[in-house]
Amino acid sequence: MSEENKNKKKFPLWMYPETRQMVTDWYKRDNCQSQSEFIEKAIRFYCGYISAEEGVRFLPAAITSAMTGMVDSLENRMARLVFKLAVEMSMMMNILASTADVDESTLRRLRGKCVSDVKKSVGTVTFEDVMKFQKGE
Repeated sequence: MSEENKNKKKFPLWMYPETRQMVTDWYKRDNCQSQSEFIEKAIRFYCGYISAEEGVRFLPAAITSAMTGMVDSLENRMARLVFKLAVEMSMMMNILASTADVDESTLRRLRGKCVSDVKKSVGTVTFEDVMKFQKGE
């Protein structure tokens, strides 16, 4: 008798015939050696399911690993894209600043307008929109 089975206790278990039939039909599909093993696994799974702290343990490792990999990959890609965008913006600002003669108050007002435009448009400000504004249209 295995070490695990030495501490097992037998007790009466009452269940509906339909439930009993489910156990009979499914225990081999779950690679269980016995119906008792299947019922015990089902009870442990359900207890974990209803326990918020333990719920994560019951997500299959493959799903958790795949999701983590996808999120990490997306995060790395987004970070690289944001970095490239920041470099391009810095280049553009340096070129413009070297040729533009803009005072501080105009710059502050423009920043406020740009923040407002981006908020209103959910980040989809187009060059055409900016050209129309600059030309007073």
